[in-house]
Amino acid sequence: MVHSFISIKKFAKEPYSKILGYPKATSRQIKSRITELEKLKIKSISLTGPTTLGNLAILGKGYVGVVVLAKKGNKEIALKIRRTDSQRNDMKNEAVLLKLVNSIDVGPKMFDVSKNFLIMEYLEGEKFSDWLDLLKGIGSAKKLKSTIKNILEDCYRLDQIGFDHGELSNISKHVIVGKTKVSLIDFESSSTKRKPSNVTSITQAFFIGSGNAKKAQKIYKNPPKEKIIDILKQYKQEKTRENFEKLLKILKL
Repeated sequence: MVHSFISIKKFAKEPYSKILGYPKATSRQIKSRITELEKLKIKSISLTGPTTLGNLAILGKGYVGVVVLAKKGNKEIALKIRRTDSQRNDMKNEAVLLKLVNSIDVGPKMFDVSKNFLIMEYLEGEKFSDWLDLLKGIGSAKKLKSTIKNILEDCYRLDQIGFDHGELSNISKHVIVGKTKVSLIDFESSSTKRKPSNVTSITQAFFIGSGNAKKAQKIYKNPPKEKIIDILKQYKQEKTRENFEKLLKILKL
């Protein structure tokens, strides 16, 4: 898809300045953030995506920041902008966490970071729940199974390094299904200090009780909830590959 880009110079004024200093910033803060972006070699931003800020389209919005599509040189990237009311003082900690998950080939690639900005790989695709709505017709079950299996494998790798994503009960916001790959996103609530529950959280979100579980049921028949819960209990006690394989087998993946 071809996107049109607006020079960051234009983001000094309303309505665009709202994006750089959401929810509220002084003109001095905005000016300082534009200088910060220039140092990072970010030239322009594209107003595109499924979320809106006022009436401006963006890729996403969370407690820590807003995410937009931007250009670094000629490369399209995802730019996370720290909210002015964020409890985080900077984006450095999230960058460290993202680098850690990148080391096991999970998440969008982290390119650069500064006090107020995080530059990541742009993953063009659909949120999982939207993708599920579009998934109808021939080969749907096969496609759905391989997508879920890929995400579960990512979650297993996170569990193995003692890393907890923290928000996987809400898959629709944290899984992007692209043409070439499916990826977990948004590690702002992640921690290496909590007991990881990535596989259990996402399995429950995929198969037990959520709207996504009901949609998935229509595409391929899931095993009874009791069976899934039993194997998840085993896996929770011992996060071994053997128990993970048992889970995949019960889920027919």
